[in-house]
Amino acid sequence: MVVEAEKRAGETEALLAQRGVVSAAMVAVAARERREVEFIRVRVAAGRVVIPANRHHTGLEPMGIGRELSVKINANIGTSALASGLDAELLKLTAAVRYGADTVMDLSTGAGVECVRAALLAHSRVALGTVPIYEAACGVADTNDLSSDLLLATIEAQARQGVDYMTVHAGLLARHVPLARERLLGIVSRGGAILARWMVTHGRENPFYERFDDILAICREHDVTLSLGDGLRPGCLADASDTAQFAELEVLGELVRRCRAAGVQAMVEGPGHIPLDQVAMNMEREREVCEDAPFYILGPVVTDCAPGYDHITSAIGAAVGAMHGAAMLCYVTPKEHLGLPNARDVRDGVIAYRIAAHAADIAKGIPGSRDRDDAISRARAEFDWERQFELALDPERARELRAEALAEHDAATGSASPGTAGGRHPERCCTMCGPRFCSIRVFAEVKELGPTVHP
Repeated sequence: MVVEAEKRAGETEALLAQRGVVSAAMVAVAARERREVEFIRVRVAAGRVVIPANRHHTGLEPMGIGRELSVKINANIGTSALASGLDAELLKLTAAVRYGADTVMDLSTGAGVECVRAALLAHSRVALGTVPIYEAACGVADTNDLSSDLLLATIEAQARQGVDYMTVHAGLLARHVPLARERLLGIVSRGGAILARWMVTHGRENPFYERFDDILAICREHDVTLSLGDGLRPGCLADASDTAQFAELEVLGELVRRCRAAGVQAMVEGPGHIPLDQVAMNMEREREVCEDAPFYILGPVVTDCAPGYDHITSAIGAAVGAMHGAAMLCYVTPKEHLGLPNARDVRDGVIAYRIAAHAADIAKGIPGSRDRDDAISRARAEFDWERQFELALDPERARELRAEALAEHDAATGSASPGTAGGRHPERCCTMCGPRFCSIRVFAEVKELGPTVHP
């Protein structure tokens, strides 16, 4: 059975799948992933695949997140108290989707966060995520004045607005805070730090954990996917894979089981700074503790000493993490640790992560993942530059660099590149090797010479 109508209140993709019902979203995900519909339904029912799709988000193009599917990419955008505005955030959204983000998270903490989110939802065809504690914190003078009622009211309002998935830091408990005190950087998660101070100040347990059943009821009503936040993610290599991180992970495993029992879709957020040799272990540990719930990782950044290039340091870790089971990668931009990213930074971050995700898809043998690579290789063999540009992950950048190389060649030689009438059709080579030393040209001549004659 395929559900053509919109989901009714209280129906989630997980509950439908558990009843043996195939939804329209599952059909769309199956087509995108080149999988059988039943393959998707079974995994949604088991909680190994999530389809973030709030029933109020119109115009959404459903996609699935899970270890056995193609690796997805999230781009964080949003205002801060010091910078940006609605127009700038819409430009970031456009750039993120244009260059290949599968989801976007609105992390706004500036003025008018509800209006910013409404505009992003209206313009976004990809799933939109939020961190509700940010909006709640904007509504109080001091974050120690937060209450569980305010946090739940914020979650309810965002769910009704159409947010597809939400990060809640429900796994960070009061008993974990002393463990974080032993770290070099302590708690680097904004939500985690706010909650830790609140718990210490009031001598109470995490309100997200105490009210988790109420949160589940809201999410089930609107089909909001929960992204179980890693409030104790390591913020530097010195804090990676420590007691605090793994203590929280155990609680996240418990929360995954509670989500599944309630028919609420859930994924688990993972570490931000991890030495390269520990990445695979972290992926495997989450899979075991959280029973193969989709793992959503930030990076991880694999070296701490390259500010300005953290889209690269983190994409290295992201590729390894995805190869070993991470289902979605949260991008890092060149501005990480330095400032609020702009649209250019969003582009650089998304492309870096598309490369990481694509490399992992090839390594995992995802259906059709290498088709693009084989096609661009054929185009290179034929010196078909336009086809190479079309197949590139960032066609604009490829064209820019090719044009720049030709311009430098012309300036150096004082002559225009060979071309057809009125055009600058490039030679059958690049300007690195030139026609005499181009290996592809030379070997083409080898093939033209016919069979090899052995002396």
